[in-house]
Amino acid sequence: MRIFIDADGCPVVDITVRTALRYGAECTIICDTAHAIQREGAETIVVDKGADSADFRLVNLVGAGDIAVTQDYGLAAMCLSRRAIVLDQDGRLYTEENISGLLEFRAVSAKIRRSGGRTKGKPKRSAQQDRDFEAALIRSLSSDKAHEQ
Repeated sequence: MRIFIDADGCPVVDITVRTALRYGAECTIICDTAHAIQREGAETIVVDKGADSADFRLVNLVGAGDIAVTQDYGLAAMCLSRRAIVLDQDGRLYTEENISGLLEFRAVSAKIRRSGGRTKGKPKRSAQQDRDFEAALIRSLSSDKAHEQ
């Protein structure tokens, strides 16, 4: 099992790398040249800055049973189609059951912004969100270990 992090703007890179090391999982950070992120214990792949270049690299690397960490609903949908486990930065598990609604929400929000409206941003990140993410990542790693036996 491998963990891939869509690291541009990701607040849980350190938690993910630390947890991957603890569970013996390979961890790959994918970012563009504007965010070259290096962490000991993880491989970093830096792609050219451009629309979705990090997303496309990640989706081409992720496979069935791997874990992808992203807050991008479109990337999450592509990773799900490759049978990956997909988590957002708050520990929410993206599934075939919830991804359509999330993509629809994204489309509606974009339409509102294009017409000059405003959508509410996310509140400041809390320590509880970090704990929730770490717990979800551990569950995902633990459930994969159970499948290997």
